[in-house]
Amino acid sequence: MDDQRRAMFDLLQSLDLPEGAYAVFGSGPLIVRGIIEPANDLDVIARGAAWESAAERGTLVDLPEHGVTIASLFDGAITVGTEWAIGTFEIDELIDTAEIIDGLPFVRLEHVAAYKRLAGRPKDLQHLELLAAYEARHGDG
Repeated sequence: MDDQRRAMFDLLQSLDLPEGAYAVFGSGPLIVRGIIEPANDLDVIARGAAWESAAERGTLVDLPEHGVTIASLFDGAITVGTEWAIGTFEIDELIDTAEIIDGLPFVRLEHVAAYKRLAGRPKDLQHLELLAAYEARHGDG
């Protein structure tokens, strides 16, 4: 894993959030696999003690356009929320079925693809193409 990727995930690990109470979502599961280059921030979904810890340490930011509040940490490098702003996702399921990669939980790729299809922004469509190519190479799809 290159230094830029590692630095993002090291920041998250430094929070020492409780296991089983959070998972990396958004583009993070693509970044960790090298499917896309690191983005500006890492999006994390959380519940219970993980959310409480992030909310205490970070700055709470309301996102009225999405109807959610997030905790912003490390000058926005990590954002943590208790729900996902785009689409309807069962947060407990996303966290409970997360895959552990390099000691961190990542939302499964099928959920990331579902979110990216719903969002439908140009970057999401590009990410879906890259994900399809990755899955073809790795026999996952």
